[in-house]
Amino acid sequence: MRTGDHRVYEVREDRDDAAEIDRLRGMIAQLEARCAELDRLAHHDSLVPLLNRRGFLRQLELVIARHERYGDPAAVLFVDLDGLKMLNDSFGHPAGDSALIHVAAMLVGGVRQSDTVGRLGGDEFCILLDHADERSAAETAERLVDTIAGDEFFIDGMPVPLSVAIGVTVIERGDTPAAVLARADQAMYQGKVAA
Repeated sequence: MRTGDHRVYEVREDRDDAAEIDRLRGMIAQLEARCAELDRLAHHDSLVPLLNRRGFLRQLELVIARHERYGDPAAVLFVDLDGLKMLNDSFGHPAGDSALIHVAAMLVGGVRQSDTVGRLGGDEFCILLDHADERSAAETAERLVDTIAGDEFFIDGMPVPLSVAIGVTVIERGDTPAAVLARADQAMYQGKVAA
C-alpha cells in the first residue's frame, strides 16, 4: 500500500467518524427533547396550564425539605370550585372546562410568581405559598375568594357566577405532602360547613 492511499483511507475514516458522531448527537438531542416532553406531560395538567397532582406534590416535597432544613415558612391553600357538577349538567362539559380554565388563570394571576399553583384533579386546585405565614396565607385566600366571586364569567353570553372555597394550612416540622394536603382539604371543608 502506498503512503498516499493510507492517507485517503484515514481521511475517509475521519469523515465517517465525524458523521457518526453528528448522527449520535442528533439522536441524543431528540431523546432529550422527548424526555423533557414526557416529564412535562407527567407533571402538567392536560386542560389548564398548571402542574398536575404529581407535579404539585414534587414541588411541595421540595418546600417541605427546605422548611425542615432552614425553617422557611410556607403555606398551602386548598381550593375547591363550587358548583362544577351543576355547571357541567346545565351547560355541558365544555362550559365546565371553560370555568376551570378561567379560575386557573385567576389563581395564577392572584398570587406571586414565586408561588406554585396546581390542579389536583376535577374541581380541586392547590396553591403553594412559599415564604408565607398563616396570616398572609389567610389574607391571600380571602382575596382570591373575593376576586373570583366578583369576576365576570360568561357562558354563551350569559353571566354565570363562580365561587371557590379555600382551606389554609401552614407547613409544620415533620410534615409529609399527604399530611399537608389532608389538613388543607379538611380546612376547606370546615370552611364550607361554617359558611
